[in-house]
Amino acid sequence: MSNARSHAVVLGGSIAGLLAARVLADSYDKVTIIERDRLLSSVAHRRGVPHGHHVHGLLPQGAIVLEELLPGITEQLLDQGALPGDILGNVRWHLNGRQLRRADAGLTMLSASRPLIESTIRLRVWSLWNVEVLDGYDIVGLAASRDRRRITGVRATSTHGGGSRLVPADLVVDATGRGSHTLRWLAALGYQAPPQERVHIDLRYSSRMFQVPPGAFGDDVVVVTSRFPGQRRSGVAQRLEGGRALVTLAGVLGERPPLDARGFAAYAETLAAPDIHAIVRVGRPVGEAAPFRCPTYVRNRYERLTELPAGLLVIGDALCSFNPVYAQGMSVAALGATALRDVLRTGGEPNPHRYFERLSRTLDAPWALAVGPDMALAGVTGPALPKSPLSPEYLAQLQLAATEDAELAATFVRVTSLVDPPSALLRPEIADRVRAHGTVLVR
Repeated sequence: MSNARSHAVVLGGSIAGLLAARVLADSYDKVTIIERDRLLSSVAHRRGVPHGHHVHGLLPQGAIVLEELLPGITEQLLDQGALPGDILGNVRWHLNGRQLRRADAGLTMLSASRPLIESTIRLRVWSLWNVEVLDGYDIVGLAASRDRRRITGVRATSTHGGGSRLVPADLVVDATGRGSHTLRWLAALGYQAPPQERVHIDLRYSSRMFQVPPGAFGDDVVVVTSRFPGQRRSGVAQRLEGGRALVTLAGVLGERPPLDARGFAAYAETLAAPDIHAIVRVGRPVGEAAPFRCPTYVRNRYERLTELPAGLLVIGDALCSFNPVYAQGMSVAALGATALRDVLRTGGEPNPHRYFERLSRTLDAPWALAVGPDMALAGVTGPALPKSPLSPEYLAQLQLAATEDAELAATFVRVTSLVDPPSALLRPEIADRVRAHGTVLVR
């Protein structure tokens, strides 16, 4: 092991940071995770993950990559009550107010609470011999070489009276999420900020936990009712460990899902399909509803910078945050860890330009899958995507045809599950099937 790979420091202990630490542990003598929250070995919500109270799920590609990085973790999650299901056969998809044709797509997704998924990953990463955790510390800045061309460590201050310290590092990976300070730290070192792409959507969540009677979901694990042009409300209900169900209601551009029980149920009744309201109606609320707000989501284009300091990489929401209604975050975090692993495998010191270019290619598909439908909604503003025959009109036509055609439905969910690229929806045989249905979407 070369000295250049002696010590790596990961900023942030959520899923992106944990998976980054997992791959770094294969290449560095020691890996330190610095986290502001005090971390527990038990399954519990934590302050640094306010979105953890809302619906989460591992998309099939995310589940595949997670199992690759941490062999056996799928079985561990199932043993703790996570629920498997086919992404089409056991998920009720209502798009444009109509349900996709049911079929077995051969792709398994996992339904579990965010605290269960994160704590299981955390315990696996903690068990690695060369990973240590410095929790209860605020990250206050980066240390750099005199010429500012290299990051040499991290300055951190204890939140529980333990003082401040400088943590030397050969590599720092920022996984601090949407609240990342890396842009400000780079500016202080004289570096240009990366170009940003911002989508202004004004998303609001309200989520409630329920105890539901057996059979409330039928054979399904998740029920999705999406919003679409002309409809600003959506919802997701998922079965969780312990016989519970979590329901997240969402609204954009001024819609505000209520927090009180009566208003919550009334909002669910206004969705484009009645299935989620039926679950809310038979469920018994557990605790209070939790709110969440996402006014904007952002992609930082580090790959377009010509000057970057050595020894600093960014991953997860600190690099690119998504509209959470598409459930891409955990899966994209896993894909980001594989991009980091691939760059580390080239040997020597990781090249930041190579890393950001590699990860940018990974992000292109999920970014387009989120931005395209959002920008089709009047009032949402954001970047123009590259011109593509995969237009909102074609997607709407495909989705409508997929309510009758199981092959089209399976093709669509393979793309939204990040297993196949968006271009799969334009294959000649798929486009022919869409045209053959000859239907016109009426709203």
